[in-house]
Amino acid sequence: MTPATAENQRWMAALASAGEAALAEAWGRLDPTPAYQLLRPVEIGMAMLRGRIGGSGAPFNLGEATMTRAAVALPTGERGFAYLLGRRPREAEIAAAFHALLQRPEHRAAIETLVVRPAETARARREAAERATAATTRVDFSALVRGDG
Repeated sequence: MTPATAENQRWMAALASAGEAALAEAWGRLDPTPAYQLLRPVEIGMAMLRGRIGGSGAPFNLGEATMTRAAVALPTGERGFAYLLGRRPREAEIAAAFHALLQRPEHRAAIETLVVRPAETARARREAAERATAATTRVDFSALVRGDG
C-alpha cells in the first residue's frame, strides 16, 4: 500500500466515524464555506457483510446493512467520497466534501485539526472504553477450581 493510499484510508475512516454533529460544526467553522457539487444524488442502499470464522476461514455472507454513499466534486476538480453505515445522507455529503478538501494542500492542515484528529481521538476513546467493558466480563479459566469429587 502506498503512503498516499494509507493517508486516504485514514481520512475516510476518520470522516466516517466523526458523526454528523461534529462534521456540521466543523463545516460551519470554515470561512468561506467551500463550494462543491454532487456528482450524483446521495444514495441509500444495502451492502452485503461478509465474515470469516476465526478470521482466516472460508468467507460467508453474514447479512446486509444499510449504507449511505455520497460523491462530490470541487470546482478545482478534486473528488470526494463517503461511505457510511446507516441512513445518514447529510452526514455522508459533508464527509465527502471534507474528503475532497483534504486533497487540497491549502485546506489539509485546517481539516486535519478541525475534523480528522478529533475523530480519531474520539474513536480511540470509544474503543478503549469498549475494551475495558469487555475486560470486566473476562473469565480466567485457569483460576477455576475443578470439582472432581
